[in-house]
Amino acid sequence: MATRRHLANAIRALSMDAVQKANSGHPGAPMGMADIAEVLWNDHMKHNPNNPKWADRDRFILSNGHGSMLIYSLLHLSGYDLPMDSLRTFRQLHSQCAGHPEYGYAPGIETTTGPLGQGITNGVGFAMAEKLMAHQFNKPGHDIVNHHTYVFMGDGCLMEGVSHEACSLAGTWGLGNLIAFWDDNNISIDGHIDGWYTDDTVKRFEAYGWHVQSVDGHDADAINKAIAEAKKVTDKPSLICCKTIIGYGSPNKCSSHDCHGAALGEEEVELTRKQLGWEYEPFVIPEDVYAGWDAKAKGDAAEAEWNKKFDAYAKEYPELAAEFKRRMAGELPADWKQASAKVIADLNEKAESVASRKASQNVIAALAPILPEFIGGSADLTGSNLTSCSSFKHVSGKEMGNYISYGVREFGMFAIMNGMALHGGLLPYGGTFHMFSDYAKSALRMAALMKIRTIAVLTHDSIGQGEDGPTHQPIENTAGLRYIPNMDVWRPADETEVAIAWTAAVERMDGPTSLVLSRQGIPGRKHDTAAFDAIRKGAYVLSEAEGGKADVILIATGSEVDLAVKAQEALKGDGVNARVVSMPSTNVFDRQDQAYKDSILTPGVKRVSVEAGVTDFWRKYVGLEGGTVGIDTFGESAPGGVLMKHFGFTVENVVKTVKSVL
Repeated sequence: MATRRHLANAIRALSMDAVQKANSGHPGAPMGMADIAEVLWNDHMKHNPNNPKWADRDRFILSNGHGSMLIYSLLHLSGYDLPMDSLRTFRQLHSQCAGHPEYGYAPGIETTTGPLGQGITNGVGFAMAEKLMAHQFNKPGHDIVNHHTYVFMGDGCLMEGVSHEACSLAGTWGLGNLIAFWDDNNISIDGHIDGWYTDDTVKRFEAYGWHVQSVDGHDADAINKAIAEAKKVTDKPSLICCKTIIGYGSPNKCSSHDCHGAALGEEEVELTRKQLGWEYEPFVIPEDVYAGWDAKAKGDAAEAEWNKKFDAYAKEYPELAAEFKRRMAGELPADWKQASAKVIADLNEKAESVASRKASQNVIAALAPILPEFIGGSADLTGSNLTSCSSFKHVSGKEMGNYISYGVREFGMFAIMNGMALHGGLLPYGGTFHMFSDYAKSALRMAALMKIRTIAVLTHDSIGQGEDGPTHQPIENTAGLRYIPNMDVWRPADETEVAIAWTAAVERMDGPTSLVLSRQGIPGRKHDTAAFDAIRKGAYVLSEAEGGKADVILIATGSEVDLAVKAQEALKGDGVNARVVSMPSTNVFDRQDQAYKDSILTPGVKRVSVEAGVTDFWRKYVGLEGGTVGIDTFGESAPGGVLMKHFGFTVENVVKTVKSVL
C-alpha cells in the first residue's frame, strides 16, 4: 500500500510533468499543497467521481487557480472522467486541462478560477447557498442538504481586496460549512513577499469571526487533525493556515519564485524525481497509487446512503422533495409560462408612469411568489435600487432569509452570487448603482465566461442620476457591459419592457443578464399584446413612420425612447417621416436573423441613435453616415432634468441631428 507521502508525490509528479511538457504553467503551488490535498481528498471530501453533480457533494475550489495542475491531478487520480491524455495536453487548444480551471471543461471543476480572490469569494457564495438551501429544505431528522465547501487559496488571494469583502461577510453569516486552506509559502511571482505583504493573517481572520488554526502543511497528521477540528465548528467559517514550501521536492528551485510561474526545466525535473523517490516515467502512475486514490466505490456508497435519506424525506415531504429536485435541476416552475405572461399583461394594462427602477420592483414583487429560488440583494442601496419587496425575509447575520444586504461590497456581491448560482437551487440577483458595476466588472465577466444565470440590477443609469454628479453618472458603463461576450444587457423604456426583460433574464439558462434602469420617471405606455414577442427580440418598431415609409430611423433605449417619440412628432411638422425603434437589448437583437433585423432597421435608410451614453457604440447601427445623440464627456452635478437639457437630450437637438444626416 502506498504511503500518504507517495500518494501526494503523484500530484507533484503529474504537475511538474504537465507543466514541463507544456513549457508553461505554475508547478510550485501544486507541489507545495499536495500533502494538504491528499489528506482532504482521501479522508474528508464527500464526493463521487461517478456522479460529479451529486446534489449533496462537498464542493472544492482552487482559488489560486494558476496551480490548476493540482485539481487536474486530483480529479484524474480519484477517478473522474479526466484521462491521462487530457493531462498530457495541459494548456493546449481545446484541452480539458486549460491553463486555469474552467467550469464546464472537466468534470469536478466547480467554478472558473484565475483572477485571484474570486475563488474564495465564490466559495463564500457556495457555502451561503448550502446554508440557505438547508434552511429552506431540511426538516427535523432529515438533513438532505449537509455538505462543506473547501477552498484552497494563496497569498495573492488574500492580497486582493475582494477576499476581504467576502471573508468579512462569511464571518458575519457564521458559515460553519466553509473551510479554507491558506497556502502560506511566503512567495509570489515577484519573489519573497516580505516587502509587500506582512499582514497578520491569523488576527485578520479572527477579527472577521473565523475559527483559525495553524499547521505544518507537510505534516499529514497535523492537517488531518486540523480538518477534523474545523468540521466540529459549526457556527464559524474556518481557516487553516498551512506553512508550506513552494515547489516542494525540487532541490534547487523550491522556496523560490523560480518555480512559481515557469516549468522547472528537464534537468530539475529529473533531480526532483530522485529527491522524491519517484521512480516512474512522466505521466505514469503505478497501480498501488491509483488504488490509494480511487474514490469511486467510496463515492458510490456515500451517494447511495444519501439517496436512502432523500427517499425517506420524499415520503414524508413529497412536495418539498419535488421542489428540491426541480430547483437543483435548474428547471423553472411548471406554471412559469402562464404565470409570467400574466405578470407582463397585468403591468402592461396598468402602464404606470414610473422610473424603470420602480417598475423593476413591481416586477420583482409579482415574480417572487412564483420563484421561491429567488435570492435577492443589494450592495447597501436597497432603498435606491428598489430590489426588495414585502414578501422577502431579510438575512440578518446568522438568521437566514431570501434577501441579502451585502453592505458596500459590489465586487464581493456579484462574485458571491456566482458561487450561489453554481451551487444550484437558487436564482441570485443583486443591485447597485450602475456606475459601480465598474467595481464588479470582473465578477460580471466571470458569470458570462462560465455561462451561468445571475441578474444584475443596475439603477441610476445615466446623467439623469442628477445631483450626485459625474462620480455617480455612468457614461460608458452600458456600452462596456454590452461588449462582454455572453452578457445580455437590457435598458427598458417602460414597465412592460421591464417585465419582459426580467422574464427573459429568468428564462436565460446560459448566461447572466444586466438590467439597466433609470432613477427618473418614464412615461407609461400600453402596448398591443402582439408586440410582446417583438420586444423579446431586443428591438422593435415602437412608432412607425407615416405611411410606413421612413426617411430616417430613430433608435433609442430606456428613458430616451420618449424623447425619440416626441422628436418624431416634431419632425413630422417639418415634413420628415421618422420611424422610432425601441432597442431595449442590443445583444438580443444582434442574435436575430437578418430578415428580422432588416425589417426593423431598413437597409439604406439613415439612422440616428438617442441614448444618454457614449456614442461610439452606436456606430455599429447608424454607420459613419448616421447621427448620434449621446454624451462623450463626464457629466455634472445638477438636477437630472437640467442635465438632460444641458447635454443636448432635447427634441430640438434630436431634430437638428436628424437634419444634419439627411
